[in-house]
Amino acid sequence: MERDRALSGITVVAIEQAVAGPMCTVRLADAGARVIKIERKEGDTARHYDRAVHDTSAYFVWLNRGKESIVLDLKDAADLKFIRKMISSADVFVQNLAPGAAARLGLSQSELTEINPKLIAVDIVGYGQDTDYAQMRAYDMLVQAESGLCSVTGTPETPSKVGVSVADIATGMNAHAAILEAIILREKTGMGQTIEISMFDTLADWMNVPMLHHEQGERETPRVGLAHASIYPYCNYPCQDGEIVIAIQNPTEWQRLCLQVLGKPELVDDPRFVDNPARVKNRSALDQEIEAVFRTMSSRALIKLLEAAKLAWGKASDVKGLAEHPALRRIISRTGGEAFSLAAPALHSSLQVADVPALGEHSSRLRAEFEV
Repeated sequence: MERDRALSGITVVAIEQAVAGPMCTVRLADAGARVIKIERKEGDTARHYDRAVHDTSAYFVWLNRGKESIVLDLKDAADLKFIRKMISSADVFVQNLAPGAAARLGLSQSELTEINPKLIAVDIVGYGQDTDYAQMRAYDMLVQAESGLCSVTGTPETPSKVGVSVADIATGMNAHAAILEAIILREKTGMGQTIEISMFDTLADWMNVPMLHHEQGERETPRVGLAHASIYPYCNYPCQDGEIVIAIQNPTEWQRLCLQVLGKPELVDDPRFVDNPARVKNRSALDQEIEAVFRTMSSRALIKLLEAAKLAWGKASDVKGLAEHPALRRIISRTGGEAFSLAAPALHSSLQVADVPALGEHSSRLRAEFEV
């Protein structure tokens, strides 16, 4: 059963595009907030990335359910006046335009909070606006590269980006959390807040462990493919009919792996593998020991041993595997009246059907409601 709609009564106005802004506001919409999405006549860029879902982009239908869409011209004085009228009675304003664009339109945080002191005004930016990179355009892959994430992702030979838009997604999630904090604070103070959330800050925070290893431990984080750079064995191994991923994170798990799965008690105190730093250093030698056993076993037999030893394991699924996964929870949405299913958001796994708005679907009603 769906939990209570905690943000019912909250109105959000968003000049948003692509992923980061819509990720933030769809989380608010899922929780019951009214989200008014302002689009130009061409529509949000993400509407046109592909036509995978009933002639609409997969990105767009994923991140825009439950919102209202109004088409406005940001270069038109009357439409800008209309936007300010909406914002004057809103609880939250979110924008992820190009650097400086909102200020040039007269929609800077200082101007908006002067109109509406209770407003929570959120700017989603590529880089902190007090840094030398303030005016840099920032797309997901560029920020993954600039933050060093690509340098620790991929194979030893090839740095790689993460296969989904993690800079955008994580930034939107940070913005969502910041808005919830600001709503709680407003309950105490009666005042709104200005918030800046940077994509680069988001991924730099994620990169703290490799950076701490670099600065404090004087060692670099290698690219190790489908393995963990600093915990071992924590990777995939071949067996007779596929691959199994195992994760050994503490001394007792290491002992159980050696005794109950590998049948090699002599490895427990082997100086090459006696603790996690030693196993990380000697991972190639350890791989040989493990593969020599795993390759002789079927995945079913290996999983049975791992389960009996209370050791963590998993399978490296592909997208088809995800779509058929027994743990996958789904919700139903609609675009153009056509239903489709998608993975449920973790916060609202029993979300009721929410429609994806057509471009400008609510323009007439919203113009009447907020008539200047």
